[in-house]
Amino acid sequence: MENESVGKQVARAVDEGWVTGGSFFGSIIAGFLIGYGLDWWLGTAPWFVIGFSLLGAFSGFMRLWHYAKVEGARQDEERRRGR
Repeated sequence: MENESVGKQVARAVDEGWVTGGSFFGSIIAGFLIGYGLDWWLGTAPWFVIGFSLLGAFSGFMRLWHYAKVEGARQDEERRRGR
């Protein structure tokens, strides 16, 4: 990572931010759409929308937590190697 230019490091950080943010919001949107479809099909509005939106938010937070854990472990490993 030391050999990379600052521009490449910034570009990689922005890219990772878009991916993790998109994954988080994508989980919420997917939950909302599934809930909306079930409510429309079963006529139970708004219960499935609420439930699946919350489930999507939980899934998004779990993805962010997992990413932070993996990234932290990677950085710790780089520090141990002396980079």
